[in-house]
Amino acid sequence: MSTPSFFGCLQQLFKPKKIDRAGLLQQLRDAQKAGIIDMDALAMIEGVFQVSEMRVRDIMVPRSHMVVVQKDMGVEDMLPIVANSGHSRFPVIDESMDEIIGILLAKDLSHYSDEQSRKNFELKDILRTAVFVPESKRLNVLLKDFRASRNHMAIVVDEYSGVSGLVTIEDVLEQIVGEIDDEHDAADIINIRRHGYRRYSVRGLTPITEFNQYFGSHFSNDKFDTIAGLVTHELGHLPERGEEVTIDNFQFKVVSASSRRINSLQVTLLADDKTDELQDAV
Repeated sequence: MSTPSFFGCLQQLFKPKKIDRAGLLQQLRDAQKAGIIDMDALAMIEGVFQVSEMRVRDIMVPRSHMVVVQKDMGVEDMLPIVANSGHSRFPVIDESMDEIIGILLAKDLSHYSDEQSRKNFELKDILRTAVFVPESKRLNVLLKDFRASRNHMAIVVDEYSGVSGLVTIEDVLEQIVGEIDDEHDAADIINIRRHGYRRYSVRGLTPITEFNQYFGSHFSNDKFDTIAGLVTHELGHLPERGEEVTIDNFQFKVVSASSRRINSLQVTLLADDKTDELQDAV
């Protein structure tokens, strides 16, 4: 039996090995533990993987929380909406939320600062084309489209072409780099959003006291301050995206998570008399 040559041994050593996504992520986590990459780099790499799996419906701002302007508004009516929201882009609607005719950029209103220019105001002169995307679109594809078209906002539509929400390039990037807070975010953060009958999205950092107040639940905050802490404790480990756990009448599903924390959860209320009362009240 012949002895393998030196070069044959090298070829075997460096021969590419088949590895799946879970295996690759585990190798990256091992690299972080060994000090080869830092925790922030690992969290961003994990975010990139998540973006390739998530869909627009997972991160969109639901229509009930959209800040819009109407096409027949004058500059005087639009400015308070722009100032109070702190947003830079606004869907413009006709008669209903399902009739979005374009996008208004807040900076374009700066050209109408005096009374004379406001008399000549015509919305069509500054209205930008609205981009529509389906709820099922993958985030990595959406990000590529945003970069190619230089659009920063898209209107999300359901299978019946009704408007279900909106999504921005910032929403997508936050799945990779974490929360991007600006001077308006501290006051405007919405921790709990309703998306449908019995279905909600909840930020991992939502205080348990706020969750209890919203849902009328009685989770203890003696050991954990946030919903992410509660869910992590119940599972017994830091969960990955897609993991689920049921606590009392609440089903928690991890929508987004890094190696350090749960970023967002989908919460579904399981049927009973109490949750029926809550749905009727909300």
